[in-house]
Amino acid sequence: MSVIGSSPEEDVMSTINITPFTDVLLVLLIIFMILTSLLKPPPVPEAKNKIKVTNSPLVMIIGHDPKSNQDTIQVGAEIIPKTEIYDHMVAYHEQFGAADDIIIKAAPTVKYGTVLTVMDAAKRAGFSQFGLANKIQGAAPNASGQ
Repeated sequence: MSVIGSSPEEDVMSTINITPFTDVLLVLLIIFMILTSLLKPPPVPEAKNKIKVTNSPLVMIIGHDPKSNQDTIQVGAEIIPKTEIYDHMVAYHEQFGAADDIIIKAAPTVKYGTVLTVMDAAKRAGFSQFGLANKIQGAAPNASGQ
């Protein structure tokens, strides 16, 4: 219903101002960005199977070097390059023979693909059983925080 003879100041505004809505959304976005940067990754559960870890003939430690931002693969004192992992797995399978299980201990910061690469190389070399280990319950963490 329109009023005849109304002045232009009295006309109904037919547009919506979305500036306050946009301001609120941007403030919420900034708050969520700050909160997510403060969140810590969830803690990794402790291993409860001490016997499996201590009796394994081959324990591989996969760590992360923050200086080079690369994952490192280690067996004993030997650091294995990722490109040569299959050759080393074949040698370890020949050395240990019947004891064809392998324990992989990976730091929480290691890329998932590195663990899969190690497991794939071990499987192709002939290892059939895998165990994933973390901290042994009741044991103190070592210098690298594992």
